[in-house]
Amino acid sequence: MSQATLLEEVVQWSPEMCRQEVRVVLPKLVIMHHNTDSWEEHINVFQIIVDMFLPHLPLVELEEECFSKVLPKVVLMFTGFLEETSKQIGGLSSQNAEIQAFLRSILQMMVQTLETLSGCVRHVCSFEEAASLDSIRSLPTCVLQVLKDTFQHCKESEVMYSGRLSLVGDLLQCLFKEAYSLQKGLMELLEKINLENSASREEISDLVTVIHSLLDICSVISTLDIALYANTWKFIIKQSVKHQSVVEEHLRHTDIASSLCEGLLASVCSSLELAEQVQQTGLQEVAQCAEYKLFQKTTKMSRFFANTLVHYIKEFKPFLSKSCTHFYQLCLQVLSKFPPSLTAPSVPPGLGEELRAAVLVPMDAVLTQLLPLRSFAECVLTPTRNCRPELTLPQCLLLVDVLGKLFSQPEDTLRLWYDGSQFSEETPRLSIFEAVFLSFRHCPLERAMPVRLPGVMLHGQAQVKVSLHQHVCVHLCGCVAALPAQHFPPLERALLGAVLQSDTQTALLATDVWCFLARYGTAELCLHHVIIIAHLIKSCPNEGYRLTHLGLLLRRLLFLMTPDHQMEFVKRFAPSEEDNLCVWRLILLRSLCSEVRLHVEREVLSRARSALDAWQGSGYRLGSMNTLNKALGCVLVVVRGEPLQAECLASSLKVIHHLWSLMCANQVQVHPSLQDTLKLLLSISANFIKNIEPQATIQAFSCLSGLHLQQCPDDLVLAALEFLASMGKVFIPSDIQSQVLPRLSSLFSTLLAHESWLISQHALEAFAIFAEVTNHEEVISQSLMSEETKNKVVNFLSKTVSAQEAEKARVERMRVEANTIEKHSEGLETEQKTHVQTPAVEEPLAKRARQETSKDEEYERYLHAAESALKALQAIDAPSTASSPPQWVTARLQALQTLISQISTSTTNKL
Repeated sequence: MSQATLLEEVVQWSPEMCRQEVRVVLPKLVIMHHNTDSWEEHINVFQIIVDMFLPHLPLVELEEECFSKVLPKVVLMFTGFLEETSKQIGGLSSQNAEIQAFLRSILQMMVQTLETLSGCVRHVCSFEEAASLDSIRSLPTCVLQVLKDTFQHCKESEVMYSGRLSLVGDLLQCLFKEAYSLQKGLMELLEKINLENSASREEISDLVTVIHSLLDICSVISTLDIALYANTWKFIIKQSVKHQSVVEEHLRHTDIASSLCEGLLASVCSSLELAEQVQQTGLQEVAQCAEYKLFQKTTKMSRFFANTLVHYIKEFKPFLSKSCTHFYQLCLQVLSKFPPSLTAPSVPPGLGEELRAAVLVPMDAVLTQLLPLRSFAECVLTPTRNCRPELTLPQCLLLVDVLGKLFSQPEDTLRLWYDGSQFSEETPRLSIFEAVFLSFRHCPLERAMPVRLPGVMLHGQAQVKVSLHQHVCVHLCGCVAALPAQHFPPLERALLGAVLQSDTQTALLATDVWCFLARYGTAELCLHHVIIIAHLIKSCPNEGYRLTHLGLLLRRLLFLMTPDHQMEFVKRFAPSEEDNLCVWRLILLRSLCSEVRLHVEREVLSRARSALDAWQGSGYRLGSMNTLNKALGCVLVVVRGEPLQAECLASSLKVIHHLWSLMCANQVQVHPSLQDTLKLLLSISANFIKNIEPQATIQAFSCLSGLHLQQCPDDLVLAALEFLASMGKVFIPSDIQSQVLPRLSSLFSTLLAHESWLISQHALEAFAIFAEVTNHEEVISQSLMSEETKNKVVNFLSKTVSAQEAEKARVERMRVEANTIEKHSEGLETEQKTHVQTPAVEEPLAKRARQETSKDEEYERYLHAAESALKALQAIDAPSTASSPPQWVTARLQALQTLISQISTSTTNKL
């Protein structure tokens, strides 16, 4: 009997006839199916086998008699369908009926193949007894391969068929529906299979292959159908957990974890895009728009992925070390999609909160599950990471979240996060305290904006938004409060490291936490820390950010010391000793109790008097200025504190008046040590302005007027502005007004027009303070002779904003500024390291640039004082002055002229 005759005869048989002849006819049909090259005959024979003879085979014979012999050829033929479609699709058009008919026939055969495979699956499911994988081994493999190819074709159809999709769209739709149905049936079948612990290697391998094949399908169907995508993932996780004991060592955990992470992130991004579309529609009834319904679906998918990830990590944690990089990146990426991240999209608040609840709550559980994993800690705490700008804030927030969870963790986990790497063979990792300070430092833009975060609710008060600084500080302090004693050393190292780095806001954060530690700890601990800090200050080689930050910390901690410990500190670091002056010039006297403060004031002023006498005794040598300047720095601390007693006030004024008589603008302009002296003298005089003698005031303005302020250091100019602002508090005596007021207005005019924005801003503030209280209103008008300066001052006083800056432009501007500041800070640290590695050797005085001898200095100083006095006298006797001078003035001038002639004659004779 020929093959054609056999087929014609078989299709006429009844089910009973098929049952009787199955042993004879089925082998012939299998051979016919294997040997045929005709697609139509292949489909026909395959359908006959499945529909007519498969129902009559017992379950144990399905694999051996049918599936293993037929299904490999089905996969081969299906692949041929796809290849032929790809070849012919280029000629598809409405005008080419032949190609159109040919492609439609191929797609129809593909649909029939899927229908027939579904028949195989339904038949296996129809058995009351559960099938084993051994009995149907070829079926899942074949079906999954065909499904993957089918879904891939559907996914690419829009691009492949381009504008001709309508010619075959109905068949592609049928193809997808059949594939959907086939996969659903296969998963139902596989759910009935149970593998015992005694399962063979082949069965375990088959199940693992099924799971991995479905994982590959997930990557294809993620954008095709949300329900199918979710159901496939449910099946993968369910089967992995169900057969965990036999498959956990064989699964591709890294691929599963990375796919879950990608799925979650893609769902979150899709939800946010839809939320943005909802916002753009501007509809009042959000719930009625199609975008909102899609948003709810994708949000539900996001929740599903997040919860699935929690479950998967919980079950397979020992096998996920290599996946920790994916988990870490997922945490950062998800956090970057929500406020307060500056890159978070703008969405309606209600939708944002809905998505946040769906994603961040389970992500919090994910983080809790990951804490014991060393690999995850190494990812988060690596010292060499350079996060992209949009991930710096998420890194900081992630670390803060970790801080809040550690108190409930076992000791091994605490060591992992608190102590950092201990041995060279370990993967380097920071302690979490170091990592928090480092990540906070890398958020200059977020600190400057500033971003706002939910604060901690206390005593039933409403929750308020707080700055990033406060958010991090509160959680760090909470962690410190619960920190076991054995983990204090890494905390202290991190605090000190943060204080000694160059970013001032980070140092301030560390100072806040340090002060909490001092308050929370014992008084002895506070004293111990203060003593260490004081020694560090003494070891700082010169002025710089480290000295500034240590001084800030010392000032804060002194407030927290007991009176007895304050007195002990004063005895250890006596202000009467020169080596300790660098410590006392950084403190606030009001931090000390009254008894200690009075003791320090007396010692500081006594030391200043001694330093001035020593400088005078050395012949006013510039090389001796350093000691005097240290003492003056301490005097400034004293005068900025509580009002001085009469004795201390008189002693201070005596020092100030003496120094003003020695100030020479020409020398100050070129000698940095004198610039430091003048800076301190100006600040001290500003605090004592009501007690300064008129002659000292004249000398101060004479010195300032003689300086080229544009070429002076900024700190000296700022001190000058402080002094000028204080002049508004006093009435200038009429006999010196002509020597002071013109110079005062000239100095204000110059500094208001200063080219540095920093100086210009401080000049505006100083001028506003002066103008608010001064009695000499003519100075105000004379300072504003320039129209540009006048407009600048008016705008400042009226708080006029020149232009309203767009939000995006503001963010971009502040980003540029933050980068500039960060580069400057890094430059400071590089410079500091260079100084540490190659310490500078102080040049002896003899090798410095030549300076005047003490005799030269005396001549210069007294001649300058004489010139200043004579010029002031000339200004009083100017032609514009209405009143005439008293008669005795002429006699005094003649006497001065005689004295000058005698000095000149004596000097000429000596030459």
